[in-house]
Amino acid sequence: MSTKEKIQEDVVVEEQVSKEHEIIVYNDDFNTFDHVIDTLIDTCDHNPIQAEQCTLIIHYNGKCGVKTGEYKDLKPRCSKILEAGITAEII
Repeated sequence: MSTKEKIQEDVVVEEQVSKEHEIIVYNDDFNTFDHVIDTLIDTCDHNPIQAEQCTLIIHYNGKCGVKTGEYKDLKPRCSKILEAGITAEII
């Protein structure tokens, strides 16, 4: 294996490790569509269409992964979602 191949392999492994976390938002009977959409736009940098699509998935499937990334980036975002009264967790 050449040095270049080894470096490329290390980068791929690093990317996979650093992107292994995801915020999952769960459906409930309390929050409105608009509230969830606004929260996703505010906390996850979604555009309105993306936020609406995630909200529909949450409603019909019971949950949806709304943001992936490093844990240190997702933790404050998930905290803001929870503070908004929406059930979520990082997996």
